[in-house]
Amino acid sequence: MVDEQFQQLQSLQEDGGSASGFVAEVATLFIDDADRIIADIAALLDQPVVDFDKVDAHVHQLKGSSSSVGAQKVKLACMHFRQFYEAKSKEGCLMALALVRSEFCDVRNKFQTMMQLEQQIEACSPK
Repeated sequence: MVDEQFQQLQSLQEDGGSASGFVAEVATLFIDDADRIIADIAALLDQPVVDFDKVDAHVHQLKGSSSSVGAQKVKLACMHFRQFYEAKSKEGCLMALALVRSEFCDVRNKFQTMMQLEQQIEACSPK
């Protein structure tokens, strides 16, 4: 689900180099950004004439965001997406978008669960 990049973010927080809640903040920013990018891609693919260059730019942006937080399955789904927008296949892009959405939903749910658990731990820990 996540790779060593996410573990590095966690170790930054654990080593005291970053404030408590750093990983949760980064995850929240990723979730918000990815939600917006996926909606933008869907809107582009909903057009009668698809601008595949814009689809490329958005998928590339999502791949970068995913990579920066260690969301490996989203990143891999974005890499898979490439073959379809390069071939200018709207049907292929729609299938690839469904996979990206699915992988994003999985990682979003995991991040949200992690953030809830961190809040519970922080609430129970002595001040």
